[in-house]
Amino acid sequence: MPALPLVVDTDTASDDAVALLLAAAGDLGDLRAVTTVAGNVPVEVGTRNALISLEVAGRPDIPVHPGCGRPMTRPHSTAQQVHGQDGMGDLGLPEPSRAPEAGHAVDVLLSCPRRHPGELTLVTLGPLTNVAAALLRDRDLFTRYRHVYCMAGAADMRGNISATAEYNVWADPEAAQVVLQAATPDRVTWIGWDVSRTDAVMTPADQQRLQQLGTPAAIFAHRVNRTVAAWARDVTGLPGYDLPDPVAMAVALRPGLIVHQEQVHAGIALGDETRGQLIIDRRRTAPAPNVTLVRRVDETGFKHLLFQTLAPNATPHQDGRR
Repeated sequence: MPALPLVVDTDTASDDAVALLLAAAGDLGDLRAVTTVAGNVPVEVGTRNALISLEVAGRPDIPVHPGCGRPMTRPHSTAQQVHGQDGMGDLGLPEPSRAPEAGHAVDVLLSCPRRHPGELTLVTLGPLTNVAAALLRDRDLFTRYRHVYCMAGAADMRGNISATAEYNVWADPEAAQVVLQAATPDRVTWIGWDVSRTDAVMTPADQQRLQQLGTPAAIFAHRVNRTVAAWARDVTGLPGYDLPDPVAMAVALRPGLIVHQEQVHAGIALGDETRGQLIIDRRRTAPAPNVTLVRRVDETGFKHLLFQTLAPNATPHQDGRR
């Protein structure tokens, strides 16, 4: 099976870094370009982290293009209290050996599918500012990609940044609304924090396995999430740190991991009280569906893919299967 040609838009903090390893280090993805956006960390920090992650993956050749430095209409609010000031667990990682490429991320998101129409899959791992800006210039942008997968939202309305909202949508809800207004369920799939919280939690046993794999990629993936583990324990109450961006990337690379999905009409709450909440209309009289929401994935299959990519020569016991 040929590798999937990918473009990834990311605000690269710790779990995004692991998603980039899945896209670049394994044999399922053919990562053509990475674009960065302000989100969990400022865009300059996220760009640095993307470059570092690609070096860990052994793919320093993949171009990285910085993008929008703030949301469409709102001040930028980071999540550095979750991921560390550097977005990577404040480990003091060395600087990357190369600089980002010239060319704005929005221009890259527009030009890549024009050069390769219908070939590329777009995966978004951060706020949707770059994608919305591209859509404002090309309303038919999604028709030029093979498919678009977004780590966005919380379909069960249990939030991680507020009571009902997931961070990527909360950070730039206007951009998320632009994306949904241009989306169709056959072309755009969202994988929300509800999936990560349910099917992509790295328990203490999973974390121990990851460390025992011993490869640079596995050790890196575990260490950069150390502050997320503390936040998950103290704020969301999860039994370990969860991996929203890696599970979204895994779905893009291997859609067979999806256990349950639904096509719905969804919008975004823009008011202050419910900012970033998904508004899902399931009435018989609802407008036509505009997005596919993944609701459950195969947890065992996801973790096997993660361990196998980070340590391809691991034994079945080491990679998490029994």
